Amino acid sequence: MLFRCILSKAADNAMSLAELWKSKPSNLQNKHVQQIISFAGAGRLLDASETSKEFRGFLSCIPSDLLQRYGKDCLGESFEDRGLALQDVINEVGVRLGFSVNAGRYRGTSGEIGFDGLWVFPDKNGAVVVEVKTTDAYKIDLSVLAEYRRRVLIENQWPEDSVSMLIVLGSEDTENLEAQIRGSKFAWHIRLISVDALLRLLRLKEETDDPNLLQRIQNILVPREFTKLDAIIDLVFSAAQDVREGEAAAPPEDVIASPSHKPKFVPVAFHQQCIDVVSKHIGKALIKRSKSRFSTSDNATAVLCLVSREFDGPTKTNYWFAFHPHQKEALRGTKESYVALGCGSARQILLIPTGEFEPWLQGMNITELEDRHYWHISIFREQGEFALHRKKGFARIDLTKYLVR
Repeated sequence: MLFRCILSKAADNAMSLAELWKSKPSNLQNKHVQQIISFAGAGRLLDASETSKEFRGFLSCIPSDLLQRYGKDCLGESFEDRGLALQDVINEVGVRLGFSVNAGRYRGTSGEIGFDGLWVFPDKNGAVVVEVKTTDAYKIDLSVLAEYRRRVLIENQWPEDSVSMLIVLGSEDTENLEAQIRGSKFAWHIRLISVDALLRLLRLKEETDDPNLLQRIQNILVPREFTKLDAIIDLVFSAAQDVREGEAAAPPEDVIASPSHKPKFVPVAFHQQCIDVVSKHIGKALIKRSKSRFSTSDNATAVLCLVSREFDGPTKTNYWFAFHPHQKEALRGTKESYVALGCGSARQILLIPTGEFEPWLQGMNITELEDRHYWHISIFREQGEFALHRKKGFARIDLTKYLVR
């Protein structure tokens, strides 16, 4: 009853679900997806409706673990419009995998292409026609999907091999549909993936920072001849390599209290706790895009979050972060961006505008490796004040004013 009253009040103030989520997510985060839809607009998912617009806007603001839960809601029990809700959830996953997504229609109509989603590649030179099904209990008319593909090719004047089809199926038991696809004349243009596997790809993307991984994930959704397994191996290796690089990047000796006894560097992970604090501080909801990059749903504001454990010295406490060129590039082209440094815990965060941070890089030490390099961000805390230490000849920089209080 309290939830209903809160949403009723929100409606009176013309507050959308996305706005309500940004102002008080606790009111929505434990609700079933059917409840969420029922309080959006008129409560029914219809093409070009306020409910659809509001629900899709809400999905663009929430963390991926909620997308996963809503996917399970749609597959776990029968309710009105569950297939349409799943369609919107899957299209939001497409957005987060780096595609430009045309959400398509819920229900077909003459004169318009009836795909569930059209996922356009970043280079705009190809796309994936997406069909979302909760189950394979009913035979899918592949010729209809192939017609959608043909019309997309004609309308965009793309080459024949630039558009493929992807069926996203709620069940992992896909033997019947696989057999249907293999026996059809469309087999070389269709890929099939379960909802769960697609969401696992999203989690993989969010847990790494490798900028090349995203392209490999996108390519894995396109039909290919897998007699040669290199593309799949590249995807797995890239994810593992990103983890190894994070573990291999270790602080220099001057950061560690006792250089004669070097402790094994153990990476820490409290990025999300830091982002929760930063999000509240800047008054904007931030979505996880990779292991360290977060942004608003419209990507107008971005935050690169790096974290460090404490290294205790005789008179001061040290923190150390590795800053990579691809992280620098990820912040460019954003209207507003910050570097957030979690010093020991989410209780000590330095939030620095990128425009002020970048000029400091020239004074930082650099580790040059065979295939990559990174800058050392070395921060000392002494008597409650934070300072950036750089190489000889460059003055230290007082960072205390950037502390989030």
